[in-house]
Amino acid sequence: MHELSIVEAILEQAEQEIRRSGQEGPVRRLELSIGHLSGVNCDSLRFAFDLLSPETAFAGAELQIHQPAAVCACRACGTRSEVTEFAVECPKCGSDDVLIEGGRDMLLESIELGD
Repeated sequence: MHELSIVEAILEQAEQEIRRSGQEGPVRRLELSIGHLSGVNCDSLRFAFDLLSPETAFAGAELQIHQPAAVCACRACGTRSEVTEFAVECPKCGSDDVLIEGGRDMLLESIELGD
């Protein structure tokens, strides 16, 4: 389950950002953006977070995950369609001259600290 190593990297990045900000307080929430085409299973990611966060600064923190869809841009007809699975052809005209935009990102969007 590669989600364990992903959560380890996210927690490390969040710790670095908190140190860099000079802010203090318990971590209340981490907000992530994980695209539908990233290959990450969000349920497994939540499980890994629940497994790794106790006994750390993230104990009891909420993990909020947004899953943006990708866009299939057809070069033949100009249609732009939101997709949640990899598309090999345009859903409108059937052309295979498509470009998949976004949906593969994994970003730490925000960190909310308490008082």
